[in-house]
Amino acid sequence: MTSTSCSAAAEQVLAQCLAGRPPATLPPALLEDACAPALFSILVEGLADRFEPALCDAYVRLFSQAIAQSAGGVDAAALAARYQRVRRVRPVAIDPARVIVLSRVTLGADVAVTSVLLDAAKRRFPHARIVFAGPRKNFDLFAGDFRLEHAEVAYLRGTLGRRLAAWSDLRALCRGEDSLVLDPDSRLTQLGLLPICAEDRYHLFESRAYTAPLPTSDPNPSHDPNRSRDRQGAVAGPDAESPTAQSLSELAAAWARETLQVDDASPYLALATPAETKPGIAISLGVGENPAKRLPDPFEEKLLAMLAATGLPLTIDKGAGGEEAARVVEACRRAGIEPTFWEGSFAGFAAIVAASRLYVGYDSAGQHVAAAAGVPLISIFAGFPTPRMFERWRPTTKTAHVIRVDSPDVDSTLAQVRDALARVE
Repeated sequence: MTSTSCSAAAEQVLAQCLAGRPPATLPPALLEDACAPALFSILVEGLADRFEPALCDAYVRLFSQAIAQSAGGVDAAALAARYQRVRRVRPVAIDPARVIVLSRVTLGADVAVTSVLLDAAKRRFPHARIVFAGPRKNFDLFAGDFRLEHAEVAYLRGTLGRRLAAWSDLRALCRGEDSLVLDPDSRLTQLGLLPICAEDRYHLFESRAYTAPLPTSDPNPSHDPNRSRDRQGAVAGPDAESPTAQSLSELAAAWARETLQVDDASPYLALATPAETKPGIAISLGVGENPAKRLPDPFEEKLLAMLAATGLPLTIDKGAGGEEAARVVEACRRAGIEPTFWEGSFAGFAAIVAASRLYVGYDSAGQHVAAAAGVPLISIFAGFPTPRMFERWRPTTKTAHVIRVDSPDVDSTLAQVRDALARVE
């Protein structure tokens, strides 16, 4: 299939799911290698980004079949049945010698979500080995934490087969009977669908459907048989709890309380080489290949000119290079400013953010680094498909100023940035 027809097929399936009529199976053409980009960027992300329990069910039904067809020797019904069991929130009942916490693969999610589970695991099991399983660049955000070990597990983007390549590595890593696995809805397990160890040693934080328990006098609410079906991960009905406006960091902390009996777990960074503190502004205008997160020109050049007018030195991340780097360089030229550019690793930029007076950027990993480091931040948050995605991914620290952009109005958004700058100063 062509990329255009692949996109059309993925959009059609997504539309069916959003309408409450998911197909019984994925169109076979969507499982062709050429359609992998559309399959994941349109369908998988389209289902996940809405944080709807019913869409989690659609994902499980469709992708258990896709995995079975791609992997061979795997029973789709067994995968789906296992998922229904492991998605349930339950307290850890073992005392492991080793706790393996899986990376979510994306850098911002590992700060906002995975680090919360790392924090809780370290506190619940002070004598256990705590292993971060994922790419090296992600572990670099925590490499200064003496409690953590790193197990390199690469996630290969591309076809479904390439994305499943980590499965065998995870099974080998997690097979020890003395190990506990905490999965924060990782891409490594295809959002919890891949079995990597015995179920009694595996706990899934189903971040797309999880809601924190309502206040209760019961000291052990996770054992309440009358909790709503939505709390258990099934389709939310009219009697289910209303979705909360909590962020993913707050929900991860609530899940850690239910699962690990640890209160107030929070996001953190542990960089091996912190940067020297500088009274400047760290900036990222990266959008992770999602142009909907950007505001139209001349927003960026006007934003940079406004920040330069504070008199503080500016450090701008060039990201992965290419279009993003060229775009920020051109915006600086049009704004008539000469900032410092960062062209190294993300961990290096994270160190700059953590040492800065202020962080400013679009919704991206940088905002979560700033929040975890306690740095005041201004986040320009646009391009979200539903209000719930905004609520889930926004930083919620006291020094976070998050500008929700429902329509890409340059002047209105700049005015809100100006107000936020005044509050920060």
